[in-house]
Amino acid sequence: SRDWSSDVCSSDLNTFKTLGDYSRVRIVSALVEGEKCPSEIAERVDLSPSAVSHHLKILRRANLVRVRREHRQIFYALDDQHINELFEAGVEHVEELRI
Repeated sequence: SRDWSSDVCSSDLNTFKTLGDYSRVRIVSALVEGEKCPSEIAERVDLSPSAVSHHLKILRRANLVRVRREHRQIFYALDDQHINELFEAGVEHVEELRI
């Protein structure tokens, strides 16, 4: 049976609130394709580097993305497969609504 305690519901709500921003959804969609550095993300989603940095910070705080440093370079990826599955399920749902 699922744990529907207030802590779980609150965390779930935070995840959806974080993904409720169009720019953050676009960033997540870029990361579904794989790990990227901030400049690649900015180019892919047509946002300024500072805007991407701001949104990545919010996504990181919500445990939706993780960061990896390699020397002086920083890379971002979806935190785990669940985030990818959540995003893919959302896309599938929207596509079904269009039919």
